[in-house]
Amino acid sequence: MVEPADRPSTAGQRLGAPESFGVSTLEPGLRPPAQPPGRLVSIRVQMLDDTQEVFQISQRSPGKVLFDLVCVHLNLSEGDYFGLEYQDQRKMTVWLDLLKPTLKQIRRPKNTILRFVVKFFPPDHTQLMEELTRYLFALQIKRDLACGRLICNDTSAALMVSHIIQSEIGDFDETQSWQHLLHNKYLPDQDAIRDKITDCHRKHVGQTPAESDYQLLEIARRLEMYGVRLHPAKDREGTKLSLAVAHTGVLVFQGYTKINAFNWSKIRKLSFKRKRFLIKLRADPTQNAHHDTLEFAMASRDCCKIFWKICVEYHAFFRLFEEPKPKPKPILFTRGSSFRFSGRTQKQIIDYVKDSELKKVSFERKHSKILSSGSMSPQSSSFRSQVPREVTTLKQAQTLYSLAVLYFFLELDLLCIFTGSPASQDSPLGSPRVVVNGNASVNGQGVGGVLGPGQIPEGQQLSPLTSPLLTEAGYVRNEDEDEARRKKFPTDKAYFIAKELLTTERTYLKDLQVITESFPSAVGKDEAFPDSVKNMISASYDPVYIFHQGFLKETEQRLAQWSGRSNAHIKGDYQRIGDVLLKNIQGLRQLTVHLQKHSECLVELERACRSSRKVESLCRDFEQQRVCYLPLNIFLLRPLHRLLHYKLILERLCKHYPPTHDDFRDCRAALADISEMVLQLQGTMMKMENFQKLLELKKDLTGIDNLVTPGREFIRLGCLSKLSGKGLQQRMFFLFSDSLVYTSRGMTPSNQFKVHGQLPLFGMTIRESEEEWGVPHSFTLFGQRQSVVVAASCASEMERWVEDIRMAIDLAEQSSSPNNDLLSTSLSDNKLLYESEEELGGSRSSLERQGHRGNTTVHVCWHRNTSVSMVDFSVAVENQLSGNLLRKFKNSNGWQKLWVVFTNFSLFFYKSHQDDYPLASLPLLGYSVTVPAESENIHKDYVFKLHFKSHVYYFRSESEYTFERRVFHLSSSHF
Repeated sequence: MVEPADRPSTAGQRLGAPESFGVSTLEPGLRPPAQPPGRLVSIRVQMLDDTQEVFQISQRSPGKVLFDLVCVHLNLSEGDYFGLEYQDQRKMTVWLDLLKPTLKQIRRPKNTILRFVVKFFPPDHTQLMEELTRYLFALQIKRDLACGRLICNDTSAALMVSHIIQSEIGDFDETQSWQHLLHNKYLPDQDAIRDKITDCHRKHVGQTPAESDYQLLEIARRLEMYGVRLHPAKDREGTKLSLAVAHTGVLVFQGYTKINAFNWSKIRKLSFKRKRFLIKLRADPTQNAHHDTLEFAMASRDCCKIFWKICVEYHAFFRLFEEPKPKPKPILFTRGSSFRFSGRTQKQIIDYVKDSELKKVSFERKHSKILSSGSMSPQSSSFRSQVPREVTTLKQAQTLYSLAVLYFFLELDLLCIFTGSPASQDSPLGSPRVVVNGNASVNGQGVGGVLGPGQIPEGQQLSPLTSPLLTEAGYVRNEDEDEARRKKFPTDKAYFIAKELLTTERTYLKDLQVITESFPSAVGKDEAFPDSVKNMISASYDPVYIFHQGFLKETEQRLAQWSGRSNAHIKGDYQRIGDVLLKNIQGLRQLTVHLQKHSECLVELERACRSSRKVESLCRDFEQQRVCYLPLNIFLLRPLHRLLHYKLILERLCKHYPPTHDDFRDCRAALADISEMVLQLQGTMMKMENFQKLLELKKDLTGIDNLVTPGREFIRLGCLSKLSGKGLQQRMFFLFSDSLVYTSRGMTPSNQFKVHGQLPLFGMTIRESEEEWGVPHSFTLFGQRQSVVVAASCASEMERWVEDIRMAIDLAEQSSSPNNDLLSTSLSDNKLLYESEEELGGSRSSLERQGHRGNTTVHVCWHRNTSVSMVDFSVAVENQLSGNLLRKFKNSNGWQKLWVVFTNFSLFFYKSHQDDYPLASLPLLGYSVTVPAESENIHKDYVFKLHFKSHVYYFRSESEYTFERRVFHLSSSHF
């Protein structure tokens, strides 16, 4: 086995090449790698779309130079998942060794064609960040299906082929689809399931090629034969078997059925001796057994060595953090192979994409007749000129436009809440992403009029963080008109406080709509959902929703009258809000009995989910919908949170008004009423917030069966580095009132955090130990059974953790006895990190393994190496804002007007407040909020800047008041 090593120099540096040498440093648009001097030789490479390209390399060039040339030609930044294979003189298929000279491997270059194919198949296709990479993977799946390598049942095969056809010819058309199937072979026995394929194709109307790629990979990755390359072998009894390697370890097949799997964590060593391939397993600690050695016979020594090399590379790629060091050359003689993996590991790829601001890559879908991102060059001056001649109807044109809108956002590096994928799970979470439905519309509204053909200025390079829907081309702002409109606003601060009430009320009503309309329509038709829970939610929330419809209408009317020019002569009659607030808060008091029922609704819904897997599946399925942009339970608590907003707004009005003002008396009376309601419901609110947070954490963690128990309180979660024999390793810590749990994120589609162990707080002591261990910001936790040394990312993070842990220790000491029942008893080995999908997710529903959990606060903290406490969550509940903002990216010129909602540590972007769901989101944990410097040339008033590493966003407010409110909210929300 190849063991982890210290960070080495890159392969290119060891070969004497410049720094830009090798895939590990390439970015789209950079020059091809430098080559050693010498005669140039032509090498032919067949691409995944069946085209052939000729590349010129020097005689002495290593294989890495040729591979880099292919990646540069494709503009491929995630090239490490791929490789070049060819048939050697023995007619055996082998991988091109990137460290050895190419011409020493390919003896007859004129007669050899190398194939550029997928080499490493990750467990989760959302780890592929670029649309181009997913497209190439889709082509590989298409090829594996056609040659019979990807074995599956007829239903899966038909569904996958239907997605391929959708990406190639678009929406279903009886004649066209039938003809296409007649002239194209996707399966060896395609004719037998042709009807199934067409039936599936009918259901993909409006699905873009990129979406088709995504769906194809989503199906393929769940198949047992996904990415499997069989190597014939025999066991000791002579039974014919096949060996294969995957991200989890070494697999054994009999025919096309997997009969055994050896996880990397169980394998001590892989080796071969002549025709024998040996797998040495670690001793089972639960049994008094020595190391087991499994032996398989293969056709020849060469077959053994080829498979051994593949195993070495798979292990290094998926298990190691960094490229392994080269072995030192022996002085006298050699023993064994010096072969090693060369290139970036998967972790390095993910970190590279996370820390880079990659540009949008244009590419051509060779087999697709649909307008794709490849045919839309960012420099194109005419969108219409790119539309194929076959497009003649308005419906087709609208569909094509929706493709364009979607494509510009599919590659962005944000963990977006709408795709249900963690692709984005390893991105820097820095840029918004658009979602377009399948009917050429956004939020049910046609998009054809948002940005007409030809509106992209000549030669303008679109930002990789924008799309036609959100670019300045679609929302060109006339600065003179803006200034004129702004001058019409009342200058009274009370007007802007009242306007904040209006904007947040609009968002609140939309959130209520999720509970009263969207959720019942999604689950109400299913008999499995209990009528008692359904009726309780309806009875408790419908009256509140109806009441706030009237409240919003009155507020809108008053603000329209307040800002209207025709009312200037009756100043005071309409330029107030206290009377509207007093009337409606008195009406809201009549609904207290319903508000008190909301906590019961949350408890009963959770009880129903625990009692029925079907009900749980219905709720998780609803959370996948775009309208449910936050965890479902948060919407159930919205009415209680809204009371706090009213109280804060009234406090600001009372502070602003002098006692002699006409509006002061009504505002003070309304404040007294709302304060009484908040006091009455405060205890329930705090209890339910903790309950809701424990329910959310239960979805993010695996290995804890009884997290939600009476008396347990959540205190803080976040990243700390844990000191072990291998050095400092990133871990996610969860602090509760009775225990500190540490976890790591498993490399599985479930995106959950695997529990490694717990530290009971009863009897724990804590000591700062930076000097003792020489590790900055480190401290030691001394438990009754073990001690742990951890380090924070900075001094402020360390201070927060130490303070909260000490508070939690005090809480634990006050309890009558220690609580040692946090972890599941099934976790016998807390050091186990990498599990197979079967081990970790086999008992989970498919919904939990779709990666929808990849966008939670826990994952954002993991990616940005920060932490957040229950106090922060409570502050975030109070610091919710809605309203229009002008947005500008770092490298763009124009400003775009968007409706922006700030909640749950994220910004959610809408075209307008009337939209049912956000177009994009930006998680803000880890971001800094500042005012632009003079050197940034932002010559506008009321502008603030959000930045995280290389990601920078500018936002303009409409007034000094809204600017101060936004900056205050963002600054006080733990960024």
